[in-house]
Amino acid sequence: MAATPRWLRWLPASEWLSGYTRQDASGDALAALIVTILLVPQGLAYAQLAGMPPVTGLYASMLPLILYGLFASSRALAVGPAALTSLITLSAAGSLARGDSATFMAAAMVLAILSGALLVLMAVLRMGWLTNLLSHPVIVGFISGCGLLIATSQLPHMLGINVAAHDFIGLWQGLLTEWPRWQSTTVVMAGLALACLLLPRWLGTQLQKRTRWRETGKLLGKLGPLVAVALTTLISAAAQLNHHGLAVVGTLPAGLPALTLPSLPLQHWLDLAGPAALLALIGFVESITLAQALAARKRQRIRPNRELMGLGLANVISGLSGAFAVTGSFSRSTVSQDSGARTPLTGILAAAGIALVALCFTRAFFYLPQATLAAIIVVAVLPLVELGELKHLWRFSRADSLAMAATLLGVLTISVQAGLIIGVTLSLALFLWRTSQPHVAEVGRVPGTQHFRNVQRHEVEVSAHVLAMRVDESVWFGNARQLEDLIYDSAMQRPQVRQVIVQCSAINHLDASAVDSLKSLNDRLAHAGVVLNLSEVKGPVMDLLKRTEIPEQLTGQIFLSHHQAMETLAAESP
Repeated sequence: MAATPRWLRWLPASEWLSGYTRQDASGDALAALIVTILLVPQGLAYAQLAGMPPVTGLYASMLPLILYGLFASSRALAVGPAALTSLITLSAAGSLARGDSATFMAAAMVLAILSGALLVLMAVLRMGWLTNLLSHPVIVGFISGCGLLIATSQLPHMLGINVAAHDFIGLWQGLLTEWPRWQSTTVVMAGLALACLLLPRWLGTQLQKRTRWRETGKLLGKLGPLVAVALTTLISAAAQLNHHGLAVVGTLPAGLPALTLPSLPLQHWLDLAGPAALLALIGFVESITLAQALAARKRQRIRPNRELMGLGLANVISGLSGAFAVTGSFSRSTVSQDSGARTPLTGILAAAGIALVALCFTRAFFYLPQATLAAIIVVAVLPLVELGELKHLWRFSRADSLAMAATLLGVLTISVQAGLIIGVTLSLALFLWRTSQPHVAEVGRVPGTQHFRNVQRHEVEVSAHVLAMRVDESVWFGNARQLEDLIYDSAMQRPQVRQVIVQCSAINHLDASAVDSLKSLNDRLAHAGVVLNLSEVKGPVMDLLKRTEIPEQLTGQIFLSHHQAMETLAAESP
């Protein structure tokens, strides 16, 4: 293919456009066709989950895919409507709208725009590191809680009843209270949809066990939504089940979305800023995690700040086109990659396919049962629930298990936003508590070596006149005073000690409080006739110390190695 024109070189997409080949085109075209087939029912389903008109699920699958493909770095990630972002949209917009449908739609659009703008700002400021605030237990707890809440929220659609509650406990109370009014036609149609979703997946798994049919099995396992939509729509239309109590999608407006700024008072924009920040954070964590996993399969590189920019622009344009927030999708991404996708052009071509559906084929979805869309969501989100991780974490780290459980319960009993805030706050609190209780060990020499180990764990040699202490944590205001007292008290408990060595091999950083405590420890030991020494100080920490008076005021020396310190000071001791 010819070199990329100059006017396109500013686009990140120029990197793959410049080397685009016919083989890339054939792989992308086939993958785009399959992704389009999968994306249509998923888009409609996730729009229902977000509380938006079904057609907005198609809108969220057009322009966002194009902008992401042009500006992001992942060659495999497929963006669009997804379960978590749809649930957060429903929760945040519903809290603001309080039953007003026009306000709800505007709020959902504003959430997408604000979250996208925040992601773009993070990309400009290179702030991808903020996602590290979400620990693995918090992410698992949050996703598991959302998975349970999403699945439960779809049961009323599958049973043909109305439940006013939106929290987990309220939903189950409503389901049990309304059981005499469960609509038989809807229940049967939901059961049929579940069978259509699960049977191809089971058959696909069986085929994958045979090498000859492995690729066919992978594709078959992903085509359940298409089978469910086609079969239940045909039955619904043939039997006119919408006249027998079955809720259907109804009329979808044909045409492409028009770009517009949602009409919402400034105060409402400000009210939605907090939920939008959570939406941006969760959406990016979900996308970058999936993008990195997919890139690793083909040894490709993901650039987090480019991902921030691509996902941010995708969300901004989604909100402006009348839709809701988008993020990366595991199911669509894996289908795309398994179908032969080679470049982000797959997403751009899929967007064109969705646009064609929106222009010409919306009438085909009139009789599509809402129960089918609900079944698609339930089957998609249940694999996200990992309650077994609680047991694993309990054996490994009870603090992390507590963080996961608190996040999970917060999502289920309070709200999606509250659950995430609880999890992040608890994780940070546990981290601060752990680092404020650092491990400090007295160390001695392993006989016949230059290695030093904890005296309580190993048979080691120690000197009666030299106390060697290893600090296994960076020193900051949360633990500096405690470390000072611990080392001083350990020296004072042994009247024969004349030298103290603090082994600094595990200290990566010192703050101002740590420097002040080090000065204080040096003075207190000096008054007691004990000399303070340091060993194995890392380069960056030494650079910090050189900016202070400690190297000049230290009563002892700063040794390159702990072995050198022990050899020198043991020889000097009486």
